Amino acid sequence: MSPVVSWPDALAGTPAIAVIEQAIARRRLSHSLLIHGDDLATLEAVARGIADRLLNGEPGKRAAATFPPDQHPDAFALRPAGKMRQISADATRDLIAKIQVSPAVAPKKVAVLHEVDRMNVAAANVFLKTLEEPPANTALLLLTTRPYALLPTIRSRVLHFRFPSGAAPVAADGWTPWLDDYRAWLGRLTEGAPTDKAAIADHVFALYGLVARFGAVLDFATDAVWQQQKANLPPDLGDDEKVAIETGIANGLRARLFAEIEGATRTFALPKLEAGDETVRRALVAAIEKLEHNVGLLRLNLNESAALEDFLLASLRTWTRR
Repeated sequence: MSPVVSWPDALAGTPAIAVIEQAIARRRLSHSLLIHGDDLATLEAVARGIADRLLNGEPGKRAAATFPPDQHPDAFALRPAGKMRQISADATRDLIAKIQVSPAVAPKKVAVLHEVDRMNVAAANVFLKTLEEPPANTALLLLTTRPYALLPTIRSRVLHFRFPSGAAPVAADGWTPWLDDYRAWLGRLTEGAPTDKAAIADHVFALYGLVARFGAVLDFATDAVWQQQKANLPPDLGDDEKVAIETGIANGLRARLFAEIEGATRTFALPKLEAGDETVRRALVAAIEKLEHNVGLLRLNLNESAALEDFLLASLRTWTRR
């Protein structure tokens, strides 16, 4: 008998989890849940917990024969595929065909749709028909970090649960020294605009050193997480789905790294903000606006090195002129 899948430590006992547990116990859980938040790994952990309880039974009421949620005969998954990480209409139809049949073992079937915002328009329209007429004895768990990228007609037909990130700060080799050097670079910039060519060159060389090291940190962190996760992937995953998962890991880590750059920028400016330095306040606002703009462009396939370079060049101008 497989053990009960635990909820993420940071979420156990929270109101959202309590509502879900109560709904499962009363057999009143909605047929379609939109599980969203900032960290995909947290959302996937929540979905595993829900799927385990629906398929194998609640704690103290487990089925005689239990399976890990991703290996259960009544569990199904839909994931992005390929480098473009799209969910196609054909893949969506395949999932719908699988969940139309009766459960083989459990009282319910469970379908987990990973990164459902990656559905193309055709896939979203195909899936919408299933939401309008959901199969009997089926729970659909839609996972996304971008709920407003979904069609409004999909969002209106599902029950929403938002979960905060339980992710720890990125612990990749070289990342803490990178943040230290970034803050030191900002400190040199705030000393004022350089007046000689050597000082200007020093600022620029440091900037491009940060860009190069960022790429190395991201590559190393992605490989480390991928090596850890791929050993636990379902054995029937296709190559396109594996490529999409690895790309998704890189994108998720990239988002967290940029978020920590934003946090480091705020931390750097905080002492002077508390002292009432208006020029620092204006520089911080401009820097954060630029960073968040470039992070938005990453979703449109802007390269992360180009996004970081553009942000740092803008920071060079912003913090020296203030």
